[in-house]
Amino acid sequence: MSGLPGARTCPGPGEASDLKSPLSAKFREPLTETRFQQLFGDAEQEPELLAEPRWSRLWRRRASACSGPGAWRLLLARLPPLRWLPHYRWRAWLLGDAVAGLTVGIVHVPQGMAFALLTSVPPVFGLYTSFFPVLIYTLLGTGRHLSTGTFAVLSLMTGSAVERLVPEPLSGNLSGIEKEQLDAQRLGMFALQLGVLATFLSEPVVKALTSGAALHVLVSQLPSLLGVPLPRQIGCFALFKTLAAVLTALPRSSPAELTISALSLALLVPVKELNVRFRDRLPTPIPGEIAMVLLASVLCFTSSLDTRYNVQIVGLLPGGFPQPLLPSLAELPRILADSLPMALVTFAVSASLASIYADKYSYTIDSNQELLAHGVSNLVSSLFSCFPNSATLATTSLLVDAGGNTQLAGLFSCMVVLSVLLWLGPLFYYLPKAVLACINISSMRQMFFQMRELPQLWRISRVDFAVWMVTWVAVVTLSVDLGLAVGVVFSMMTVVCRTQRVQCLALGLAEGTELYRPLRESHKLLQVPGLCILSYPAPLYFGTRGQFHRVLEWHLGLGEGRKEAPKTDGPPDAAAEPVRVVVLDCSGVTFADAAGAREVVQLASRCRDAGIHLLLAQCNASVLGTLTQAGLLDRVTPEQLFVSVQDAAAHALERLELNGPKTCTVWV
Repeated sequence: MSGLPGARTCPGPGEASDLKSPLSAKFREPLTETRFQQLFGDAEQEPELLAEPRWSRLWRRRASACSGPGAWRLLLARLPPLRWLPHYRWRAWLLGDAVAGLTVGIVHVPQGMAFALLTSVPPVFGLYTSFFPVLIYTLLGTGRHLSTGTFAVLSLMTGSAVERLVPEPLSGNLSGIEKEQLDAQRLGMFALQLGVLATFLSEPVVKALTSGAALHVLVSQLPSLLGVPLPRQIGCFALFKTLAAVLTALPRSSPAELTISALSLALLVPVKELNVRFRDRLPTPIPGEIAMVLLASVLCFTSSLDTRYNVQIVGLLPGGFPQPLLPSLAELPRILADSLPMALVTFAVSASLASIYADKYSYTIDSNQELLAHGVSNLVSSLFSCFPNSATLATTSLLVDAGGNTQLAGLFSCMVVLSVLLWLGPLFYYLPKAVLACINISSMRQMFFQMRELPQLWRISRVDFAVWMVTWVAVVTLSVDLGLAVGVVFSMMTVVCRTQRVQCLALGLAEGTELYRPLRESHKLLQVPGLCILSYPAPLYFGTRGQFHRVLEWHLGLGEGRKEAPKTDGPPDAAAEPVRVVVLDCSGVTFADAAGAREVVQLASRCRDAGIHLLLAQCNASVLGTLTQAGLLDRVTPEQLFVSVQDAAAHALERLELNGPKTCTVWV
């Protein structure tokens, strides 16, 4: 940058300087925003771009998609297999995808039937949910290693809504109604490009939500484990109501079903632990769920446990596919409050899992395409009596460990579920429902173990720890959906509170460099008499304008804000001399609203009335535009807006005539 117009060399032997500069430093004139745009900006095209209305630019962009190349690009964006299938490595990837898909499909069968019990629908609906959404996501999803299907948290939330709306045993139509509304919202969110909405679910909120929901799942399965038929508790404090009902009915528990549950857990839990501990040594994970299902079915059939001891069994699974059925729209207003949190949880969990594995294997995902994929898969599957579904950590980890490489593994998983729906369904007639309850409980292992991360979270961020605990307590004591709302609100409140606790920092020049650092960081920082350089590292909006007003008055001695001179590490007379020039570093101001912009304009007026020369440095385009619209240029000139703190400080030093008119202290 030494070739800039007005560039200068270091001062000559006869030119004294009060500030030490780095060796071989070069000097240039300070750059204002206007001068910078003249040198590096597109000054000719920018007015035309700003003059064109936003709706016109959007219309031109949409119209370009109607052309032949535009339509093909749109098709490539909305059907990912058209992009990755031509580059598929058949010899290297096909075997891994086949093995992984078959392994996940084997797990989908018992897990789908088990999660159907959480949803309060017949077990066959879990098989439908393990087939249709997986097939559609394979065609529309961008997560190569993502495994979709039944998810315990969503099943629990759906079951609570179903039990509240229709306490009696359900037909498949109600599930379709709920899914119709849920996924109509998802498609609407996709159309508005609102995939970022799920970012309001922070990681502590999602992990606390799933961990608390796992406790709900455990307690809700106790009646099935003990063989005690109890009505499902819903609403606030449902967990404690269920525990009280189970303890009351404990003397009526079935010894046969209690024995089946104990034996099932004795097999499933160690197998889960073995799969985790020896993940790298096992060629494929041990299919403990399907082995337990087959053993329990054979035992129940040979011993006639259903007739002799009244053990509850799955019964006949209808063969084939259900008739497509449009749900009645009369229930839509009643389930609106339930569908939105389920939509957020679905996309938040799925998008976070997709991002984790995309980063691990170095590829990218499209968040809005993911929203479309989950929305369409759920919307279409709702016509076939499927309940809400999403990606799950357990089956996704299983798919990766088994060697899955692409979305093609989903087709092999669908083949396993399809064979059960068409031919193998009668084999599960004598399957005890207590075994399905044990599968539900054992699948919560990873969610329970998330609590082991709390000590590390405490060391990293006390605020995130508080968010985790508040969300978890709310989920456990109230309900999953209310706990989610409490967690999101509390998380957003912590963000707002943290913006109001920031400190305005006074900067000084590090001797021998061009760097300006907070004065409290070092005793070797220079503070120039009459010059005050302040950095405000927070957004300027209605919630912080009061603090901004008080802090700036305190530093500049305006009004009644400053009671005593601040302690400084500069020369003794630095604090004694009144402020003549102030540089406000706006690099930390990420955005400003109307209230914050008006506060800056008022500050400029007060500084002008007090004889203080105000300089603004490093405002981003958004903040600068807001300040301009608020009338800032009526109080200051464009020559008072600089591209960096160094440029503004150099102008301030020239104004204070510390170095004379021939020198400039901006190093490059």
